[in-house]
Amino acid sequence: MTHVVVESCIRCKYTDCVDVCPVDCFREGPNMLVIDPDECIDCAVCIPECPVEAIFAEEDVPRGQEPYIALNAELAPAWPSITRSKDPLPDADDWKDVAQKLEHLER
Repeated sequence: MTHVVVESCIRCKYTDCVDVCPVDCFREGPNMLVIDPDECIDCAVCIPECPVEAIFAEEDVPRGQEPYIALNAELAPAWPSITRSKDPLPDADDWKDVAQKLEHLER
């Protein structure tokens, strides 16, 4: 089992979660983070750090967000590791409560 980053992260990319990860399982894309399922040790320390509640245990992913399980697994090998927090995207606060953001995902 692993943890998954879901839609809430798109166009926000808050990185508070990165600093607490003991195994550096986060990967950084242009406007979203994902979790590498092969690296995640299911410690859950990242969950309370996310200000947009975008991280869930795989079995707790909300209804309608299940495709993000496969998306994390697909994108993680292609995106570089991120091990230190950085500023969120400039308009993150404008996007944090927006739903249906998949079309805005930059690969």
